[in-house]
Amino acid sequence: MILTVTLNTALDITYRVRSLRPHASHRVSDVAERPGGKGVNVARVLAALGHEVTVTGLVGGVTGDQVRERLAHTPGLTDALMPVAGTTRRTIAVVDALSGDTTQLNEPGPQIGPAEWAAFQGFYGELLRSASAVALSGSLPPGVPVGAYAGLIRTARAAGVPVLLDTDGEPLRRGVAARPDIIKPNAEELAELTGAHDPLRATQDARRRGAHAVVSSLGPAGLLAVTPEGHWRAAPPARIPGNPTGAGDSVVAGLLSGLVEHLPWPERLTRATALSAATVRAPGAGEFDRESYEELRGRITVTGGTHAVTAPERAQPLT
Repeated sequence: MILTVTLNTALDITYRVRSLRPHASHRVSDVAERPGGKGVNVARVLAALGHEVTVTGLVGGVTGDQVRERLAHTPGLTDALMPVAGTTRRTIAVVDALSGDTTQLNEPGPQIGPAEWAAFQGFYGELLRSASAVALSGSLPPGVPVGAYAGLIRTARAAGVPVLLDTDGEPLRRGVAARPDIIKPNAEELAELTGAHDPLRATQDARRRGAHAVVSSLGPAGLLAVTPEGHWRAAPPARIPGNPTGAGDSVVAGLLSGLVEHLPWPERLTRATALSAATVRAPGAGEFDRESYEELRGRITVTGGTHAVTAPERAQPLT
């Protein structure tokens, strides 16, 4: 079983409008609601790939009930979310049909009390007993300590469970110091962590700070990986048009599935890059276009090996 942790779960609401204009009223042509939060997106992709997945994290209120109700209809996914007193947040995505751009509005999440956080840590430790790998993904809700991920990483390491961290800011900085097996920042998050704007230099620096392996999302340019086994670049055959929301979460799903299947790094990166590109072609986060994925897997270019590889100086982050 693969365990995904989403401390700040959400109900993702997507509005589609013909053209988004400031200071104007808009007629919404389509509304979609789905369970959200980065770890939930990761779990849906893993389940679609055929893996047994358990989702945990914090959930509460009417919005939390809606999240759990929708998760119950996802094949291959087990709901192990822990109830809290506060109300789960909503995220609002407004898709401009004319330009294809997406504007995102994210609520902060519920206030988590010390007793709730302590209870979750114990619950998480129990879930690790049957986990083959764990993903720690996304932002922290108010009240959760900024070093929360660092503590969860140490617990996983003590249990012998490989852990992948995908967050940003101070939670990432502290988490890296706890020595996760993999971190998956984008170029912007890497620059914030290391102060280096060259992706290759920043990725190498992030690994020196404690991560066993670093896989950086370079947006349309693909992935850059620095691992103990070597350095690689993985790139799609061309820029893929569409909505990039959730593409980074699909990268995490590809990396985790490859890890538990004991695939070599080039194959993990091929899968992760193809899933990311296929997600751009899908209607929402936590989904990927199956036909695009199968077609792209044979067209991903992976270069590198035991020696360092070059990386583009500028890259657009995947969300």
